[in-house]
Amino acid sequence: MAAINEVIDLSIEDGVAVITSNHQPVNALSAIVRDGLTAAFDKAIADDAIKAIVLTCAGRTFFAGADISEFGKPPKGASLHALFDKMESASKPIVAAIHGTSLGGGFETALVCHYRVAVPSARVGLPEVKLGLLAGAGGTQRLPRIVGAAKALDMVTSGVPVGGKAALAMGLVDELVPEGSDLRAAGVAFARKVLAEKRPLKKVRDLTVAGATPELFAEFRAKNAKAFRGFEAPEASIKCIEAAANLPFDEGKKFERDEFMKLVVGVQSQAQRYMFFAERQAAKIDGLPDGTAIRPVKRVGIIGAGTMGGGIAMNFLNKGIPVTIVETQQAALDRGTATIRKNYENTAAKGRMTQDDVEKRMAALSPSLDLGALADCDLIIEAVFENMAIKKELFGKLDKIAKPGAILASNTSYLNVDEIASATSRPQDVVGMHFFSPANVMKLLEVVRGAKTAPDVLATAMDIGKTIGKVAVVSGVCHGFIGNRMLAQRQAQANALILEGAMPWDVDRVAYDFGWPMGPFQMSDLAGLDIGWSKETSKGATIRERLCELDRRGQKTGAGFYDYDAKRYRTNSQLVEKLILDFAAEKGIQRRKIDDAEILERLVYPMINEGAKILAEGIAQRASDIDVVWIYGYGWPVYRGGPMFYADTVGAALVLEALEKHLPKLGPDFVIAPLLRQVASEGKRFTG
Repeated sequence: MAAINEVIDLSIEDGVAVITSNHQPVNALSAIVRDGLTAAFDKAIADDAIKAIVLTCAGRTFFAGADISEFGKPPKGASLHALFDKMESASKPIVAAIHGTSLGGGFETALVCHYRVAVPSARVGLPEVKLGLLAGAGGTQRLPRIVGAAKALDMVTSGVPVGGKAALAMGLVDELVPEGSDLRAAGVAFARKVLAEKRPLKKVRDLTVAGATPELFAEFRAKNAKAFRGFEAPEASIKCIEAAANLPFDEGKKFERDEFMKLVVGVQSQAQRYMFFAERQAAKIDGLPDGTAIRPVKRVGIIGAGTMGGGIAMNFLNKGIPVTIVETQQAALDRGTATIRKNYENTAAKGRMTQDDVEKRMAALSPSLDLGALADCDLIIEAVFENMAIKKELFGKLDKIAKPGAILASNTSYLNVDEIASATSRPQDVVGMHFFSPANVMKLLEVVRGAKTAPDVLATAMDIGKTIGKVAVVSGVCHGFIGNRMLAQRQAQANALILEGAMPWDVDRVAYDFGWPMGPFQMSDLAGLDIGWSKETSKGATIRERLCELDRRGQKTGAGFYDYDAKRYRTNSQLVEKLILDFAAEKGIQRRKIDDAEILERLVYPMINEGAKILAEGIAQRASDIDVVWIYGYGWPVYRGGPMFYADTVGAALVLEALEKHLPKLGPDFVIAPLLRQVASEGKRFTG
């Protein structure tokens, strides 16, 4: 075996060249890899003694994709396009031997080979859409030529890869190699078979696209309009597949490249690539000693079998971790366990799990009315009513029941974790684990580090988050932590705006157009306006209280800020409009016309301002953590990169200028963050 460079080797086995990439951890197609591959193919193609070439990768995967860190920077190293042209036009067969993940540029590399073999566990696809991009080296032109227009549309716009067996059925690979066998040897054997049978050099570019009709594309756009709303990359991908069907290959490839270049320099892709790295950065814990051990978590206890407790339980049951769930009343316990079963059976009915899977999960659930049943749990999560006195009383009891070393976690959304911990003799074992509803679906987990939380407890909470498929972010202790503290700013301005001149549907429309899945008043109606409201203590001091007093408590009662029909379709409410106008007059508020620009600025910029305070106080470790919270917990549009990244795209100086303009309307307690003023004056960015 001869080294071409530090990461690419070339060996020859009886007339078959084997080019191997060993660029750990994922064989990304960095400049050094492209340089090495170009030199290796030049050598193998020029050597008359070599009759076929096998391309393979060492380590755990085939080329997993392009090097994202190179995007948007001046090009360096060999051109991937030139390399692909060299490979595809080679006069000797090239066989790709695929294992692990062959995604994006990695899959495009495989597609320019004349043949492909893979192990069944391999996964192939073009996931660039998830980074606000599209396959820019011929992927959108070659894929539909193999799988047809309809399947290509699904694969490219979803970015979801397919496994080896599906890839074989679709013609994306030519042969499956038994799992665990020597893939390199199998690739060489397949190359010899190609030579022995004198098979032609199959070039994907020479195929035509099956099933491409104007109706197909129109129907696909209409069907996915809601899912693609606001995103640029899916539509660009659709156009590229249309080009593959309607243009000669080279023209289609040029069209694809032009679309790629528009996207790669655009804000959306910059935001989505930023979030790719931000999610990974969030897992890093500042100030954690090197080598901090993780406490073993073999059984989890959950207190509360309501919507939140049941959803939390499902996360652990899904991973085969036994759960003991405790309630105070048998009816509540039965209702909670029945809901968990119903959720699983609904999933099974959709074909996403078997009935046997349902029974295995339910068998791992132990319902109880006795707190003492939690004595053998390694992690106990409290998910009861958001009341400090109740939580402290409960943690005092847990202190006497839980075994030494057990982690005691609160699912509190707002309350002081340090005060909760003070009810125990082991505050070092107490941590906040704030799940988002529905807890079995939402990906965010805010892990709240108390003043006395032990390093290994914090590390374990973060590790457990990863185990159950959450994106975990560390927060310090403050009212509302990162997400709800910022949400309160948005809600305060939304409530003020409808008194000053806007209507709830005006505010919601602006929020929706910005990219949120729903506006603040739609969200309130969905959650229920009576959360935290009491009929006995209500004084009609806010619009929300007056709506609740009228039994307009949201979708569940058929009316809230909106009117709802039997199918929960909403319409603007004349009653609510009159109620708001009367309330404003009663308070002596002179209403005025408010344009969409002001609505958006007052919804978003106070959040950014609060984010700056959170950063300065050390509640969040980094600006990108704030963005991760808002992307995964609150539906902030990923193509805008989170509130702090968005502040950087707008410019801190413009955010500050707008806040100063609106300051008289932002409330007596509103204070512009010193950090925002500093970033604006220095012309810097929050996100680096």
